[in-house]
Amino acid sequence: MESKDEASEPVSPTGQYFNSSVLSICILAVLESEIPIDDSSTISLLQDVFLPISPRFSSIMVKDKNGVKQWKKFEVKLKDHVNVPIFPSGLPPNSYDNYLNDYLTKIAMEQLPQSRPLWEIHIFKYPTSTAAGVLIFKLHHALGDGFSLMGALLSCLQRADNPSLPLTFPSLQNHSMPMNIPKFLSSAFNTVSDFGWSLLKSVCIEDDQTPIRSSGDSGVEFKPITITTMTFSLEHIKQVKAKLGVLNNNANSTALVLMNTRNIGGYKSVEEMVKPDAESPWGNQFGFLHVSLPDLTKAESSNPLEFVLKAQKSIKRKRNSLAVNLTGRLLESLRKLTGPEV
Repeated sequence: MESKDEASEPVSPTGQYFNSSVLSICILAVLESEIPIDDSSTISLLQDVFLPISPRFSSIMVKDKNGVKQWKKFEVKLKDHVNVPIFPSGLPPNSYDNYLNDYLTKIAMEQLPQSRPLWEIHIFKYPTSTAAGVLIFKLHHALGDGFSLMGALLSCLQRADNPSLPLTFPSLQNHSMPMNIPKFLSSAFNTVSDFGWSLLKSVCIEDDQTPIRSSGDSGVEFKPITITTMTFSLEHIKQVKAKLGVLNNNANSTALVLMNTRNIGGYKSVEEMVKPDAESPWGNQFGFLHVSLPDLTKAESSNPLEFVLKAQKSIKRKRNSLAVNLTGRLLESLRKLTGPEV
């Protein structure tokens, strides 16, 4: 159906990166229920509770006459967004575990249609080994980050003790220390070092080949994937470590770490996030940073605590750096010059 005649809103830079011809990133949220799922009120709940949470849930992404992507209001056909898969009945729970994993793999590989709002709900009404039913939300990452979407999910819930009261969670107290000259110099050095290292890793320096790194073949990201759930004991983890020889070979290995750029002091409701001057606004508020895995000597590798201590030291150092902000500014400059596809 044709969209309503309402003002369009620009798509954020990150939202444009996440929804292009070469990249499409979605979030799968899997909720397990202790009781069988009754889906008779699904449409009314989506209409009255879910859609009002954010205009993104009833908008599609279009390009204006200048080729800039915009969110445009759309008349949502809710039945197109609700999927209830059918499988053989009367099977044991472990059989439905396999059906669920296969179904998750299937929907993870499918792209959301661009002709309607970028979300879907899947209702798995069969008992698995851990739940009586499973509710799956598939949400495009262009809609928002995990903090925004978790806030949206929590906005659909009510308190068990008193539904008339808003949800509350323990808040974090951020004790910011005043910036002194030694700390400023340390921050400046860390920023230049981290930003320069990220540029080098993005352009010309490759990691060594290791058992935990893909072969580096072109197009490896497009190969089939399988979603499964497994539980490992600590002893199994030790066996995997010994088999792969991790922590022992000191290979040049780097993690691309997702860094939250929000000033989070605790849970924020959707009403708080959509305010013009919100402390933690709705959307994608994060950046990426290359972090080298700590190198350990053979003696140190026998004690996993040494690895944890070195990692914790690295985390504290990264906190005293503005490299993530500079990387975000660089990406935005490239987007303005070459477009989000590049």
